[in-house]
Amino acid sequence: MTDPGAPEAEATAEVEPAQEALNAAYASLIEDYVRHLTVERNLSSHTVRAYRNDITVLLLHVQRLGQVSLEQVDLIGVRSWLANQQTRGQARSTVQRRAAAARVFFTWAHETGRAPSNAAATLRSPKTVRKLPATLDRAEAQRMLARAVAWSEETGEPARLRDVAILEMLYATGIRVSELCSLDLTDLDRDRRVLRVIGKGDKQRTVPMGQPAWTALEIWLERGRTLRATPESGAAVFIGDRGRRIDQRVVRRVVHRALSLVEGAPDLGPHGLRHAMATHLLEGGADLRSVQEMLGHASLATTQIYTHVSNERIRRAYQQAHPRA
Repeated sequence: MTDPGAPEAEATAEVEPAQEALNAAYASLIEDYVRHLTVERNLSSHTVRAYRNDITVLLLHVQRLGQVSLEQVDLIGVRSWLANQQTRGQARSTVQRRAAAARVFFTWAHETGRAPSNAAATLRSPKTVRKLPATLDRAEAQRMLARAVAWSEETGEPARLRDVAILEMLYATGIRVSELCSLDLTDLDRDRRVLRVIGKGDKQRTVPMGQPAWTALEIWLERGRTLRATPESGAAVFIGDRGRRIDQRVVRRVVHRALSLVEGAPDLGPHGLRHAMATHLLEGGADLRSVQEMLGHASLATTQIYTHVSNERIRRAYQQAHPRA
């Protein structure tokens, strides 16, 4: 399994020296850009950090080429930065993301009068082959949940009751791990059996949840959370062992551990359960628009990847079963 901390460590090793080496004008420009992303575009801290890191490394590169102000930066300088990324072995998806970051940055700089022209207006990024996301089949999902329930009933520990509720909710709703960790008690509508979820860009949506997940949630709230809650818990639905709002890393460990007990299941994190929920909905006949709304996707094109997953499964089943496949 890939170490989830490795890419962040690599990025930090690259960015920190770049920040120290930037000239004052570029350093000030980045601070202005970060304020724009945070205040005006209201992007998440993770997204802002990614943009900041990419643009920091880009500006250091063009600075080393002698382009010490935005007036001097041209398309050749930006292209050489991307070429440098490819030479160093960066994945195509990473280079593509950084090209997109450059286009967004230079568009902002030009529109706000910080640059006389948009150096990245015609910048193209390498095409990537979109990989189908790994996911669970229905039987694997059922075995994962059944084993988690059995374990919780055997131990009766509050943490195990919480873990069952987490697994049930992630699979039932397809919400992101950040959205699950941010849930408050006031976001639960027990009468309608729906959740109020605040997603990317602070966009709110309502997500339905089935009875098994509601039952697991009620058990956690009544038998587990009441024993673990402290003044620091606030209104958080899920809390850790010390009573504070649960951390995303804890949720990821819960999912990895649950799937490790299911023979043949892929090693996935919370996002894998999101993939499974969407795929199983579409396989069951749900329409694409409804799935898009439940997942909180801004674009239908993002949701369509799950139709490819379903079609790929059908193709594999045909090849394995049909005598003339």
